[in-house]
Amino acid sequence: MPRLTLELADIVRQHGPAYQQAHQLPLEHLRPLRAIELCRTAALGGHVEQCDQCQQTRIAYNSCRNRHCPKCQSLDCAKWLQQRQAELLPVEYFHVVFTLPEQLAPLALQNKTTVYGILFRAAAETLLTIARDPKHLGAEIGFFAILHTWGQNLLHHPHLHCVVPGGGISPDDEWVTCRPGFFLPVRVLSRLFSRLFLDMLEKAFQQGLLQFHGEWLSLRQEQAFATYLAPLRDLDWVVYAKPPFGGPQQVLEYLGRYTHRVAISNERLVACNETSVSFRWKDYRHNNRQRVMSLEGDEFLRRFLLHTLPPGFQRIRHYGLFSNRNRQDALARCRRLLATPVSDLLPCPAQDFRDLYQQLTSVSLRSCPHCGTGQMRVTEILPPQRYHSPMDSS
Repeated sequence: MPRLTLELADIVRQHGPAYQQAHQLPLEHLRPLRAIELCRTAALGGHVEQCDQCQQTRIAYNSCRNRHCPKCQSLDCAKWLQQRQAELLPVEYFHVVFTLPEQLAPLALQNKTTVYGILFRAAAETLLTIARDPKHLGAEIGFFAILHTWGQNLLHHPHLHCVVPGGGISPDDEWVTCRPGFFLPVRVLSRLFSRLFLDMLEKAFQQGLLQFHGEWLSLRQEQAFATYLAPLRDLDWVVYAKPPFGGPQQVLEYLGRYTHRVAISNERLVACNETSVSFRWKDYRHNNRQRVMSLEGDEFLRRFLLHTLPPGFQRIRHYGLFSNRNRQDALARCRRLLATPVSDLLPCPAQDFRDLYQQLTSVSLRSCPHCGTGQMRVTEILPPQRYHSPMDSS
């Protein structure tokens, strides 16, 4: 495959040393920067391939597998989609987005594990509670939620994307379908979500689970924290329900763009020089107009690192009928009530990642990019090479 003209790794190599020298970086930031810098280079080892027809050779270096690297998400995404394909139901699917007010973003940034965890729990409890209410759906639902923390301009913008089937199981063990094109009232969702989130946040404060640094240090005082939360209780929190998907296959295609996305893809990068980085972004406030933003290299890396997640933090979670404990039994009940057979599974995952990738994407990593007819065969394994990173000496 031809190499893109500009990659995030190039920006890390260009501006990373100066950024590290100017800032005391935690491991949460250092590890992804180093992984992105080394991804698919000789430092990680690799192999040599040769076409069995035209004898063309190429070197393929190993991936870093870091979840913040834009080059390492395709296979993990394909595996995840394979699992979801077997779980989709023949009903409308809805996309509900829960967004934190911008006033809470700085607090979330200083307390990622706690605040993002509260965001998941509050949104999940909101959907489950309103769906169970006989005035609305009156059923137990299942869904999964995906955390994104960025906007198109790379600023901190924590929000959850929830993908929900348009129906659920009633207390009488019947399938209840929502009204066509309408799932749950967003104003009701918004009010409950804000109340639950703030109650959970206040409890976390009382349990000493929140940290405050810099200009937010004064919030350690109970009265100051209460004053900080008070205006948020009267605010209209943004909960947005997008139009339903056309069907399960459209759900899969949509999820393929969302589940394993990172803060910025290589395709959006435009230019990088000694002082600045330019990238494309979509201006939602002006009819989704495509624009180009230029930032100093230091500011670009600062914004990118806002979106690193704490080690072990799960950014995709399942709830209700689709929770890990209940999923298989609940899906069997749903299919029985909907009178639909078990979805056809994709072929069992192959041991070699290239076979699995082709099964899931129909793109062959073995075909020769030169002649198009031959198959690339591994002829040599390349061990990792010593690499002196400029960031090591900064």
